[in-house]
Amino acid sequence: MVGEALESPPHAVWGLPVKTYIAQRLAIALLTLFGMSLVIFLLLRLAPGDIVDVLFSTGGYVRPEERVAIMKELGLDKPIWAQYVEWLRQILTGDLGKSYRYDLPAWQIVKPLIPVTVELAILSTVFAVLLGVPTGVVSAVRQDTTLDYVLRVFSLAGLSMPSFWLGMVIILGLVAWLGWIPPVTYVPPGENFRLHAIQFLLPALAVGYRSSALMTRITRSAVLEVMREDYIRTAWAKGQSGRVVIWRHALKNAMLPVITVIGIEFAFLIGGLVVTETVFNLPGVARFLVQAILWRDYPIVQNLVMFIAIVVILSNLLVDMLYGWLDPRVRYGE
Repeated sequence: MVGEALESPPHAVWGLPVKTYIAQRLAIALLTLFGMSLVIFLLLRLAPGDIVDVLFSTGGYVRPEERVAIMKELGLDKPIWAQYVEWLRQILTGDLGKSYRYDLPAWQIVKPLIPVTVELAILSTVFAVLLGVPTGVVSAVRQDTTLDYVLRVFSLAGLSMPSFWLGMVIILGLVAWLGWIPPVTYVPPGENFRLHAIQFLLPALAVGYRSSALMTRITRSAVLEVMREDYIRTAWAKGQSGRVVIWRHALKNAMLPVITVIGIEFAFLIGGLVVTETVFNLPGVARFLVQAILWRDYPIVQNLVMFIAIVVILSNLLVDMLYGWLDPRVRYGE
């Protein structure tokens, strides 16, 4: 099987041409997104209350005639299936609709949120990989030593502490020890890059430490399993240095589960940084999504959740592509 994989033409991946495989995955992705759109749309409508009810509760009594007028203006008086078809038409034409709360195009509101969350997710993932993978390798190589136990406790501590709590501890520590508090309002990189970097560095470290703990555990288990393989013993018998055996042979073949965790963690961070963004006062996707749900701002919620779904699908596709690059034995079909 290994020989067959290695004999595949350079333009083929896992027995399939690259274009064919990507086309198949994209077709599945479109079906998945269609199913997600149905689930998102129906769940929002099944939740009690809508934007009109929210406006009524905050504004006091409003005449029924005004309620009907608002429903008609927002298109909420139409049947659910008609509202869904209208939303699909807006997506296909590049028009994401208009926010109920702000009376502005949804894309105009969503656009500045995406770079904030993506930047924080990328920085957190980078910190997690830089900290988690080497720590897991060292823990596996020094198995059952004092260093191994220390690193395992370090990783368990990361899994036990919520990232938002650790972020609050970091802020309190800076205030208590240095008498300095991070910027409380978002600073764009073009305005002051130094403050912007500090503003993202702290939450990225807090979130990255938690993710690195999981990567440490996965890397340690994967490397320990690979170190028992025959080709690793052969490499030792040939007199290759420990650095070459561990980092070039063992780690590369142990990276498949680690790559999977990295992809899952990155996709999770895109929509799972609600409390962290709130603690550090960052105007990101996750924080704004919660606010939009509370206001029943359907266009904003629908488009933000679809954005998160697209990120998850693309992350999984990238992980699968990396599988074939890291291990030519991986074959997904003929």
